[in-house]
Amino acid sequence: MEDRRITKTKKSLKNAMIEMLDRKDFEHISITEVCRIAEVSRITFYSHYNDKYALLDDVFEDMLRTGTEDYYRRQKENNPTGRLAAGYVNMLDAVLELYYDRFEFFRHTNPEENPYLASRLYSIILETVEMHTLHVEKRLRLKYSPKKIAGFVCFGMLGFVSESHAEHTPLEEIKRQARVLLTDLIKSGILTEHEK
Repeated sequence: MEDRRITKTKKSLKNAMIEMLDRKDFEHISITEVCRIAEVSRITFYSHYNDKYALLDDVFEDMLRTGTEDYYRRQKENNPTGRLAAGYVNMLDAVLELYYDRFEFFRHTNPEENPYLASRLYSIILETVEMHTLHVEKRLRLKYSPKKIAGFVCFGMLGFVSESHAEHTPLEEIKRQARVLLTDLIKSGILTEHEK
């Protein structure tokens, strides 16, 4: 277990990074600025992180851990028998819940403003859905590779959520419609050869 002082220092650095994202894009944020806001020396920064990318990866790791815990909680509560569509819907709900709970950070993942942040976010979500699909592949025969399915599901849902925002669809309605769309897609049998 990590020392409480180290945990506190890392939390201060992560919060400072998020605060700096309100002021400028990630590429123009310096370690010196992050350290000043966090009230941490550069020497201390480098004792924990190699660079600002490592700090940002730690921010994402915290959120990935939170999202993963939420997903497993949802699976235990809502899908103890491991139904295919319910598993993907639980994953969607966990991702959307985290995204909107931490929107002060995720709003900075616009690819035009912060391409590195956008790229990291997309790759983490893609890897997570692919891992889930690899587990599905152990039980069901898939028509496509887990990587292709993950790409289709992730980028399709991302487009759906983005377009819903552009149309000013209320948040709860976006979540509801996304669940229905994903459930209908998976239940259509488009992804699997035969459901067990």
